Amino acid sequence: MAKQVFINLAVRDLQKSMEFYTALGFTNNPQFSDESGKCMVWSDHIFVMLLTHEKFATFATKPIADTKNNVAGLFSLSVDSVDEVNNIVTNGLNAGGVEPSEMKDYGFMQQRTIEDPDGHTWEIFYMDMSKIPAEQEE
Repeated sequence: MAKQVFINLAVRDLQKSMEFYTALGFTNNPQFSDESGKCMVWSDHIFVMLLTHEKFATFATKPIADTKNNVAGLFSLSVDSVDEVNNIVTNGLNAGGVEPSEMKDYGFMQQRTIEDPDGHTWEIFYMDMSKIPAEQEE
């Protein structure tokens, strides 16, 4: 079996969250979805499991973080162009997301940040490998 990444997120409104992630470009895998969780697919190897607080609590050993007011993690997704970065974030904003800061341009990488309706933070970025600076001497 290939190595895969499953990110599990506690969400308050499962349908609203599914609509948000669909707007970002994820697709739903109904085989691993039910009334308490939705499996959202980014690629063949990256999945986001949207779980109701009740379902998430069955796996957690600590209280669920208040991600509206605290950062519990930063999740980053690479895409193929700056236009794709902009399209994804615009679609996410239209689906109820919040952009907490302006685009960051590092010369070789452009990044925008969006928070889902529960405050989970996603960084969408494009990196041009040909523009990465050479290592600097110490």
